[in-house]
Amino acid sequence: MPTTIPMEAQTIKKYSTWFTIYGIALIVLGALAIIAPQVATLAAAILIGWLLLVSGGFGLAMVVATGTSQPGFAWQLLTSTLYLVAGIMLLWNPVGAAVTLTLVLAAYLLATGVAKLLIAFGYRSAIPGAWLWMLLSAIVDIVLGGIIVADLPGTARWVLGLMVGINLLFTGVALTVAANCCRGMAATGSSAPGSA
Repeated sequence: MPTTIPMEAQTIKKYSTWFTIYGIALIVLGALAIIAPQVATLAAAILIGWLLLVSGGFGLAMVVATGTSQPGFAWQLLTSTLYLVAGIMLLWNPVGAAVTLTLVLAAYLLATGVAKLLIAFGYRSAIPGAWLWMLLSAIVDIVLGGIIVADLPGTARWVLGLMVGINLLFTGVALTVAANCCRGMAATGSSAPGSA
């Protein structure tokens, strides 16, 4: 009988080696961030600052090049200016900006935790050996988001790096396990339970 594994699982099976490499890279990065959370927090703030600065600079260049007659000129000008100012502020005082970034991280972790929760239940029948790991990754994201919100602002100098590290570590483990399970399913020719 043909397999009934969903498209996401088929993609993981097809590219299982790359998913494994990606998972291991996330595990290593996560471990480094956990070991040095203050450095990771500072690095995250600086990276985001540069991204906003470059994005705002390119946006302003585009606005100037296209001229005031283009639709949405005022909105593009405002958005690009805000990106530029936010980038400058992050780079000027990355430690002080960590509080804002920590709030953004909390929102991100809560949102991705809910998304991973839905993915985990989709994996339950498609990739039985991996769904509990994805569920654990979802729970960890949700708990981490809650911890961040509960402990602000005092821990903002180190919590960003630590939480990113834990998130990367668990996501890396979940991806590696999913890739290995899919590789094992491909080797044995098995499909999801109930597909026969």
